Amino acid sequence: MSQYRPPDISPLVEIMARLRDPENGCPWDVKQTFRTIAPYTIEEAYEVADAIERADMAALKDELGDLLLQVVYHSRMAEEASHFGLTDVVSGICDKMVRRHPHVFGDGGASPGWEDIKAAERANSGIEDDPSALAGVARALPALLRAEKLQKRAARTGFDWPDIDGVIDKMAEELDEVRAAHTDAERQEEIGDLLFATVNLARHLKVDPEQALRAANDKFERRFRIMEQKSRDQETEFMSLSLDEKEQLWQAAKKVRK
Repeated sequence: MSQYRPPDISPLVEIMARLRDPENGCPWDVKQTFRTIAPYTIEEAYEVADAIERADMAALKDELGDLLLQVVYHSRMAEEASHFGLTDVVSGICDKMVRRHPHVFGDGGASPGWEDIKAAERANSGIEDDPSALAGVARALPALLRAEKLQKRAARTGFDWPDIDGVIDKMAEELDEVRAAHTDAERQEEIGDLLFATVNLARHLKVDPEQALRAANDKFERRFRIMEQKSRDQETEFMSLSLDEKEQLWQAAKKVRK
């Protein structure tokens, strides 16, 4: 191991202990549970990703601190319930990273592969009895990411389209089923199938579906804001414009470079 000396996070641990003190802590912090804090943990992870996307290093530093707080928060609640503490969390991830990188920390041989190592861990954990190739794909993952992971796991068993044509045909089939749906429940199911097929197409094209949709969201927001600004420049109320007039603004916005 290197001689790198990690920063001391004990002050943060002490702050969290005081915040959670039943008698003198913060009432809001004291009453929180794993379940109530979990949404904040997810939100902070997304804010880290957003700072990276914007290449804002000052924001990234701040958001990483917020994410670290979430780790300390959950660890403190677990320690109060005598489950585990932050030291156990750190030790566990250190052991895992060494175990998953035998080509770095082992005898220098080739790594068997990240997914193979994780599969062996699941098989040897004694915690998970599920023999499925899909075992361990967390249900709490964002839907696009979970779809991609499920598909990759299935593909490892040979259950996958042999070429891109089959994937595109499947998307066309799912779109037809959306058109044929008659009830709200049917539409929801068929649109879900269409989205799942779209993720499959992205996977086959080696496109990150989450990043692709994030970029599409940003593009739509940028163009829509341009439309609104052009409407203000023309001293017209955007909402009062006809759909054809809005479409003209949209086409104009598409011609504006980033």
